[in-house]
Amino acid sequence: MPILIVAAIATIYIVLGVLYESYIHPITILSTLPSAGAGAVLALRLFGQEFGIIALIGVILLIGIVKKDAIMMIDFALEAQREGRTPADAIYTASLLRFRPIMMTTMAAMLGALPLAFGSGDGAETRRPLGISIVGGLFVSQILTLYTTPVMYLYLDRFGRWCSRKWALLYPQTSGPAAGPPATANV
Repeated sequence: MPILIVAAIATIYIVLGVLYESYIHPITILSTLPSAGAGAVLALRLFGQEFGIIALIGVILLIGIVKKDAIMMIDFALEAQREGRTPADAIYTASLLRFRPIMMTTMAAMLGALPLAFGSGDGAETRRPLGISIVGGLFVSQILTLYTTPVMYLYLDRFGRWCSRKWALLYPQTSGPAAGPPATANV
């Protein structure tokens, strides 16, 4: 199970790195995942369910659902930064403007998983851990993601800028040929 989770996270990091052409912003997006995993485990313990293969499937589903919230904020913030806004203003605006779509999609996923978590009938004991892990993970991650994603964005943006400055000092760009003084035009 741990190898499966690490493989899923590594795949997501690679895809996000290619999409954003950055090493930093995928980490910002993936920083939302621990809260989802913690929420899933806490919900399973609260309802007396074991963390089995069905609950693991719920956690893998959570990886996809929860990272969507951060992607919506980060994508908007990066576009706002390209338009000339500061990182703090960009993520603040992104958080305000993306709040409703984030809440709508999370609530739809959470309400869709409630019948799995609290349903009865044939096979309910098999589906229950899946629903509980999805609902618990979404609940906890939704509360924490709205606060932690902007903070991680700002910290990692500063770290990325610091790394760029250090890289530029270590490996300065050379412009043009180094064949002597520039030529002057004859008048």
